[in-house]
Amino acid sequence: MGWFLVQFQRRLGRFARVGAVAAAATLAAIPLAVPAQAQQGKVLRVALTTGIDHLNPFTAVLAASTQIGRFTFEFLTVPNAEKAEASPALAESWTPSPDKLTWTFKIRTGVKWSDGKPVTAKDAAFTFNRMLTDENARTANGNYVANFETVTAPDDTTLVIKTKTVQVNMNLLDVPIVPQHIWEQVTDLKDPKTDELAIAGVSDGPYQVTEYKPNEYVKFKANKDYWRGAPKVDELQLLQFKDTEAAVNALKQGEVDVINRLNPNQFAALQGQQGITTNAAPGRRYDELAMNFGVQDNANNPIGDGNPVLKDINVRKAITQAVDTQAIVDKVLKGLGQVGGGVVPAVYSAYHWDPSDSEKTKFDLAAANATLEQAGYKKGADGVRTAPGGAKLELRLTGHANRSYDQGVAQYVSGWLKDIGIAVKQDLVSDDELSDRTATGKYDLAIGGYGTNPDPDYALSLHTCAARPSADAKGGSTDTFFCDAQYDDLYKKQLTETDDAKRAEYVKQAQARLYSQYPTIVLDYQNALEAYRSDKFSGFTTQPQPKGAILEQTGYWGVYGATPAGTENAADSGSGNTVLWIVIGAVVVVVLVGGGIAFSRRNKTSEDRE
Repeated sequence: MGWFLVQFQRRLGRFARVGAVAAAATLAAIPLAVPAQAQQGKVLRVALTTGIDHLNPFTAVLAASTQIGRFTFEFLTVPNAEKAEASPALAESWTPSPDKLTWTFKIRTGVKWSDGKPVTAKDAAFTFNRMLTDENARTANGNYVANFETVTAPDDTTLVIKTKTVQVNMNLLDVPIVPQHIWEQVTDLKDPKTDELAIAGVSDGPYQVTEYKPNEYVKFKANKDYWRGAPKVDELQLLQFKDTEAAVNALKQGEVDVINRLNPNQFAALQGQQGITTNAAPGRRYDELAMNFGVQDNANNPIGDGNPVLKDINVRKAITQAVDTQAIVDKVLKGLGQVGGGVVPAVYSAYHWDPSDSEKTKFDLAAANATLEQAGYKKGADGVRTAPGGAKLELRLTGHANRSYDQGVAQYVSGWLKDIGIAVKQDLVSDDELSDRTATGKYDLAIGGYGTNPDPDYALSLHTCAARPSADAKGGSTDTFFCDAQYDDLYKKQLTETDDAKRAEYVKQAQARLYSQYPTIVLDYQNALEAYRSDKFSGFTTQPQPKGAILEQTGYWGVYGATPAGTENAADSGSGNTVLWIVIGAVVVVVLVGGGIAFSRRNKTSEDRE
């Protein structure tokens, strides 16, 4: 470990800077403006209103953190911009054996780490083998390797992965490949110093981290030697704000260039403003109301302090009957979203599931009252029901304090549950506090959400028995702590089914099983509401096209394809020119994006995980 610390100190000394704009985007203040002339075409400033847990790619699970991994590390394959289908990245090609148990990836030559060392198949083999042998290394993406038997690199350009059974998502393993010569020196991936190692900055993606100040900013410089070609901007900054309102004000003042996670009122207010263009795209996230049904770790030991009344499926059913998801879409989202069903959002139509009329638990307060009454929960003189043992139905409801969505949902849910005799204490907290509570089962009801991927495996894996953490809190990437033999069986079937139609049916059946047990209520799929300074940037590469998101992507295309205003016709720095269309409202912009390629075919607790 001594060598690692020495090397870390050297790298940190080489790359760390005391920025002249260190006051940018603190939790308590809006970042100071830098003159537009100096910023335009040189720096892309992205407003962040969500938390960052880690820069360590093995343990980073919040949405913003996983995006940082996408910006800095290359993957074997990435979902392309056009249709979010698997396309070559570090791997030029991938070939399964006839029995589909062995996959051979041809690794691209000529790709280098930012310290000049070549990127080889041995880096990829190290990454996956570390995940196979270290529980902590499986924290973020463990589902991808759960079925791996061996991973080898016979030579620098060949990666061979053998699986125990057929695994159909092998062409889209959403795992950042790390440099072996740096990370093999790390013995404890939970050590906070691993975040500092990431700041020291050895990367092979389009950007390289240069500075990180927790709760304030992450700064990157463009990787001029990126194999697709250098980004069109010299520097990328993720500036953190206490809430979206502060970020919106910064956008209006020209202090940031692009923002997402807007609420409907903010989105509407920005439409038509001079120098600002808005973008609404189908969302790849689901919002949920998770219920602590007596959650456990992977050894079936109870976790946390959830109210035991939620162990009764009748109570969870009544709560579901009392939540009007259509009203949430209409009143909280102002129609800019879709009513929830399964955990695969509607944007991925092939695997999306909605309950049929016979399966659907409809909003009906009278029915919810009847469900509780029949289960023996009687209302007292104060209107609050008591359990058969005498305990009152009083629940804590937690969520993000800085999100207007959570505030709105909390108000509506509290009112509806009061109508059926359940008292609710609202306790909205910081991102970090919410993460801690939901990861350790210290909640009754929790408002949260997850980002999903084009392949349904990740969204489904979050609800398997294997996704629960160990007794010492290692590993695990669970959403609900759900563990159900019937669900797990359907999950395994979809992962091994090579017939697309049959696999889709297993995926839908698994979602139906989850829905029927009421561990969570999928409330909605919000549209991705974004805005950017079109007086400084003429456009961004969206995913999918033509009407996809800029920032809420399963890739790096949005920040990689950012085109500064006035440079649309400049010589492109990438390996080729691809004409992409961004359709925003009634405006159609032609954007030249360097190095785009098109070929055919993943956040962490329920607070804001990827």
